[in-house]
Amino acid sequence: MKRQGLLLLVSALLLGCTAKVDNRYNVDIRWTSYGIPHVKAEDWGSLGYGFAYATATDGVCVFAREVARANGTLSADFGESDENLASDTFYRALVTPQRVMKNAAAMSKNMRAYGAGFVAGYNRFINDQRQNLPAACAGKEWVRPISELELGRMFIAFGIHYGTGNFAAGIAAAAPPGEPVAAVQLDYDVTPANGSNAIALGSELTQSGKGILFGNPHYPWEGPARFHMIHTTIPGELDTMGASLLSGSFVVIGFYKDIAWTHTVSTALRMTLFELELNPENPMQYRYGDEFRDIEMIQVSVPLAEGNSTQNIYMTHHGPVLVSDELQWTDTRAFAVRDAILNNDAAFSTYEALQTAASVADVEAAISKQGVYFVNTIAADRHGSAFYADISSTPHLDVDILTNCRRAVAGLPPQVVVLDGSSPACNWRDDPRSKVPGNLPADDMPRATSSRYFTNSNDSYWLSNPDEPLEGYLPTIGPEKTARRLRTRAGLVYLNERLAQGGKL
Repeated sequence: MKRQGLLLLVSALLLGCTAKVDNRYNVDIRWTSYGIPHVKAEDWGSLGYGFAYATATDGVCVFAREVARANGTLSADFGESDENLASDTFYRALVTPQRVMKNAAAMSKNMRAYGAGFVAGYNRFINDQRQNLPAACAGKEWVRPISELELGRMFIAFGIHYGTGNFAAGIAAAAPPGEPVAAVQLDYDVTPANGSNAIALGSELTQSGKGILFGNPHYPWEGPARFHMIHTTIPGELDTMGASLLSGSFVVIGFYKDIAWTHTVSTALRMTLFELELNPENPMQYRYGDEFRDIEMIQVSVPLAEGNSTQNIYMTHHGPVLVSDELQWTDTRAFAVRDAILNNDAAFSTYEALQTAASVADVEAAISKQGVYFVNTIAADRHGSAFYADISSTPHLDVDILTNCRRAVAGLPPQVVVLDGSSPACNWRDDPRSKVPGNLPADDMPRATSSRYFTNSNDSYWLSNPDEPLEGYLPTIGPEKTARRLRTRAGLVYLNERLAQGGKL
């Protein structure tokens, strides 16, 4: 009852009962059993406004800390340390205003209105609740209003988490030969430790003849990647219930009357390293084809509690230079990293389309916009179709590159791909069919629709349904004809034992 009283009050506030209300937005928020917010809005801007207010109500401390991380203010907000300084340097150098503006330019009118509403709604919460924040962030200066630029930086920062974000310390520590470099140990296992499972059933296997989706994602119970269940409605246009990430700004897995969809982290590659052949007379130049190109030094100003610290990042056309105990910048060679997600601006159009799809064919069309970052998509619809795809942000490396351009580096695990950075023939392919330069086109990635079933438990696409193997795709998406993980095998055995009992599920 206490919770219900709170939601009615929040609803009244957002509808205009105080002088602080932004009259551009009209939204109602109600929390029901188990603390689930239901956000009903008149338009996309109001939906973003209510979504942000609900998210902040349920997790403002986590969200505010993620704002600081993505915008490079950890040193100023949480204290100076090597880790915070490296993080701030990395995000300020790579997640630039120019990249945020590029993302914004690719948004639809609806998504631009949604983003502006989200910022206004979050800032409204901060204004309303400044004196009533949770104990974890009560009285903290780092809980503050945000801008659309800061929100955009958060979105990009999340996307590169499994790519260059994993190497922030090595990128921040890079320095030419002769300059001091501290020992840097990087974790090259970019595969998440969390294990998700999904099963989509089609009409042949269900009593209703309609599709059924089982989504069993395993993200953390705490922190910015914690799921936050929410229901969003624009009458006559959108009615989606599902989960966002607590640091996110829209529903990423969910359902409504026509479809249900979920994600599992996929096996596809997200980035590659490039070995650079340096000019023997100048370690700040690297060979590319018949010329030497300059390694550009970018100065980054990192705010501290008092004053600023100037840090250097070194950039090539492939991406930033990084160092580690295994990847040392010597007089003859250095290493750069390229991320398949960093320049991907298609996520907003993809997820806008997902939330208004009416069939798995519409789901396929939505994710073929190439805005899914690092996950498989499993879906089912009311028409009885089951669907699986790994259409995610993946470098376009053809067989020639994989055969002729790989470089061996001692100490690196085999899943880390190192390419010859001196040869244009070894660069990622640009295909006019791809909406993201350098990324594998959606048409060349695995997907299938069936009236029976598909499963995924973080293995590759190959045996999503063992009766109909998906084969013939590039190994950068995942392995074929290899042993599956125990979770995959256990799930398939269980499902087939149930089907062998007869009857429909």
